[in-house]
Amino acid sequence: MSFFLKVLVSSFAVLISAYLLPGVEVESFVTALVVAFVLGILNMLLKPLLIVLTIPVTIMSLGLFLLVINAFIVQIAAHFVRGFVVQGFWWALLFSIILSLVSWFLEIPVKPKSPRGSGHPRNY
Repeated sequence: MSFFLKVLVSSFAVLISAYLLPGVEVESFVTALVVAFVLGILNMLLKPLLIVLTIPVTIMSLGLFLLVINAFIVQIAAHFVRGFVVQGFWWALLFSIILSLVSWFLEIPVKPKSPRGSGHPRNY
């Protein structure tokens, strides 16, 4: 999936997730586009660093600390994007979970199909 299509799908997911949660506000579709882009950049640059720095806590929590990292990244995005408001940590945590589910659901129709027979041994 191309980067621009991914950002477009993510922006719709941001709008839907914000609509479902009263503690999260998105001003407009343009704001949702910016939020999707900023979240993509933060997930690409900051998230790997945070994961490496918190490996012991993540292991001790059986991976649940990754949800905290996601909520932290959502709060950072809310700090930088005007028109995107998250009321607190718990709303950011819930938003990150809902956003992941909605994004997954919206990406189903636009994901490229795998070629026939993939995953099976070749018959020569």
